[in-house]
Amino acid sequence: MRRIKPVPGQESVWDYPRPPRLEPNARRLHVVLGGLTVADTEAGWRVLETSHPPVYYLPRAAFTHCRITDTARTTFCEFKGRATYATLEAGGRVERDAAWFYASPSPGFEPLQDHLAVYPERMDACFVDGEQVNAQAGDFYGGWITSAVVGPFKGGAGTWGW
Repeated sequence: MRRIKPVPGQESVWDYPRPPRLEPNARRLHVVLGGLTVADTEAGWRVLETSHPPVYYLPRAAFTHCRITDTARTTFCEFKGRATYATLEAGGRVERDAAWFYASPSPGFEPLQDHLAVYPERMDACFVDGEQVNAQAGDFYGGWITSAVVGPFKGGAGTWGW
């Protein structure tokens, strides 16, 4: 693993903190599923953690033109608390456990309450300020990779020990 040096206008995920940092996000975020824009907001949050691309959390109220159904799946983050998963349905497409949220976030992450994060690889597309994101490798973290962030990124084969 070798850190990629960022150029002006980029961030390196290796400069992100651990424990993670929560930041308000004013960039336009939008999510497409089943051919429909199901979320569109400039009022999200992003979580930045060493070796991970940013994970964006959008207000639940920003999700329109889709059905959100909470599921029984949960996971636990040592920093943010217990995550509950949700199925998203739009345009005839159903993506089970494709989103997650923190009903009672841990101290320091309270702003994430009533916000959803989505796995970009499970959507038709996700965008940050009009740029389509690439999904973080693997099926666990859900980071959004844009040209403004460089890695290497944790999540793919052989990266669990980083």
